[in-house]
Amino acid sequence: MSRKPWILLAVAATGLALAATFVFQPKPGALLALKPAPPPPTPYDWSAQVEWIAGDGVRGLRNGAARQARLDDPYGLVRSGDGTLYFSDAGDNNRIRLMTPDGRVATVAGSREGFVDGVGLAAAFNTPSGLALDGDGNLYVADTGNHAIRKISKRGEVTTLAGDGTPGYRDGAGRQAQFDGPMGVAVSRRGRVFVADTYNDRIRVIEPDGTVSTLAGNGKPGFADGAAAIAQFDTPTALALDAQGLLWVADTRNKALRRVQPDGDVSTLSLLPSTLGQSPLARPAALAITHDGLFYVADQSMGMIFQIRRDGNWVVISGDTQDQRLSRPGGLALGGDGSLYATDAASHRLHRIAPAAPAVAPLANGPVGPAEADPLPDTAGRWPLQPQDGWHEVVGTLGEVRGDGNGEARHHLHGGLDIRGDIGQAVLAIADAKVSAPVASWGFGNLGEGAELGRLAYIHMRVGRNARGEPLDPARFKPIYGDDRRLERMRLRRGTRFVVGDTLGTINPMAHVHLSLGPSGYERNAIALNFVGYADHVAPRLERIELIDTLGQPLKDKRDGRLLVSRALSGLQIVAEGWDQVDDNLPRRRLGLYTLGYQWLDANGEPLPGYEAPRMNIEFDRLPPDDATQIIYAPGSGITVHGSAVTRFRYVLSNTVRGGRVSEGLWLPSELAPGDYTLRVTARDYSGNEAGGRRELAIRVQ
Repeated sequence: MSRKPWILLAVAATGLALAATFVFQPKPGALLALKPAPPPPTPYDWSAQVEWIAGDGVRGLRNGAARQARLDDPYGLVRSGDGTLYFSDAGDNNRIRLMTPDGRVATVAGSREGFVDGVGLAAAFNTPSGLALDGDGNLYVADTGNHAIRKISKRGEVTTLAGDGTPGYRDGAGRQAQFDGPMGVAVSRRGRVFVADTYNDRIRVIEPDGTVSTLAGNGKPGFADGAAAIAQFDTPTALALDAQGLLWVADTRNKALRRVQPDGDVSTLSLLPSTLGQSPLARPAALAITHDGLFYVADQSMGMIFQIRRDGNWVVISGDTQDQRLSRPGGLALGGDGSLYATDAASHRLHRIAPAAPAVAPLANGPVGPAEADPLPDTAGRWPLQPQDGWHEVVGTLGEVRGDGNGEARHHLHGGLDIRGDIGQAVLAIADAKVSAPVASWGFGNLGEGAELGRLAYIHMRVGRNARGEPLDPARFKPIYGDDRRLERMRLRRGTRFVVGDTLGTINPMAHVHLSLGPSGYERNAIALNFVGYADHVAPRLERIELIDTLGQPLKDKRDGRLLVSRALSGLQIVAEGWDQVDDNLPRRRLGLYTLGYQWLDANGEPLPGYEAPRMNIEFDRLPPDDATQIIYAPGSGITVHGSAVTRFRYVLSNTVRGGRVSEGLWLPSELAPGDYTLRVTARDYSGNEAGGRRELAIRVQ
């Protein structure tokens, strides 16, 4: 075998690690030396699938085999060189945990909610969030609820690097410094620890000697580039350093990626707008940067992960379909093969975002979202108004069609449960809860103002304010004032706790509380909370059944009292109009149905083969996406504004709605031989009452 001056060996790999190239060069009197080549360029716009790797989707605490482990609020995430994943687990767990490369979950440090240094389980955290690793294997924790930055040595010893445990703003020596809910942390090669001081709207830095200083941000929530003292952030949550040592910030409420120079000068990465002319980001809250400068950003509002180039181009890597959508991604980490790892806080899981198999549609490998077995909040049937243990009128249910008030009657789907109340009436917590999201209140001063506490959201209220608009509890609802000292909004910090009966705000002019159950994209039907005194003995009512052709026109020709249907028609929609009521509601209060289906009967009234039981195609157990509104509901449906005198629900039964997923379908007349038949519609409310009224349509197929 001849000796060559160099030999290239290409080691093939699947996925993004296309090849690893090594250069062998002979040295006099020595064996060949191994010199690693630079990693390959990161592909742009690659096809991904979401793989489930840890957490069974049920909120809790359990170590062991990764997919049987239980997590509560998995958030920050970092990956070590040996493939170990470290993640913060907040909620009621308040631990730092790890997942080994061979698939085991264990606890690194922490055992309860508190602020205690110590080794392993002797330490205590309060809502830990972002994580970072230094070159020596030390782990840094943004301990949000303790307003501190903690350090975990390789031996598991937890110490406090900076922060005195109380919310505030103060530079200086580490343990005397103050932060306000820090959520992001990054460490440089020189040992400088950068901190996203989230509710101070600043970027801070801890020097190797422990001194804390402000790198950028003037402390007023806003959006301004420029020198450190004039730059503004709004709820910065995640940090990452690029290969050149520049610091990047996921500026969550500004929907932006910001760059911070070593001197504190701040600029914004300009992103190409979405098709609607807006920023593609809604709530960016997790960030990772590849060796060649591509960004991965996880958006909590949309459950999506974006890949972004420095020229402003972007693509959605995962989450644009229901099978790939995360419920609340909190942390991202790069894999050694170019894949991604993500925490999904509201689903109690960890996932790997990996390349899809060639020529295969990118489907989720395993479940996404909370498990069906994830228990409901412990509400004991309470209502969000006084009396909490007494009846209140329900004025809206999950899945009802709503208009935009501007002529489009099928604009969106109603989520949650609407409970009528008086303007100015106090809204009360129905379960103990801990805030998880960095931005947990929204819409200040608008009709849609609300707040999210754990798995429940309370909407149409003045958050944290009484009927006069005055702050109720500034320690938990942090008021933000403008330069004119006028109240501009109320903040809810991640980690804030509430107990049953706490006042959350007051009803605004919408005159009802909208109560949502579950994270966005995975909202469940809130009637399942079994409210005290809620009863429904009123059977729903069906008003008409129609067959709609491909032009959107109902068939009308009849003979002998039967609708004529040609077998030559390519496909028809089956549309049923109906509505429901519940006990003690006003007669004009029409509510949507829970489940609907149909079956075909022969001339003798016997079900045809395959239709022995109704095909219950529509079920509102979970909230479908708004872009499915006009698939679920036929033209003529809708309610343009709350309280309108006319509400019409025209359901397309030939389409399928279940588990929050929607698919389109048609009924083919060629399925039936010529003859007389009956189309029977079955509809029920959540309590199981079966609809009466016009349930049947006599047809003649010819």
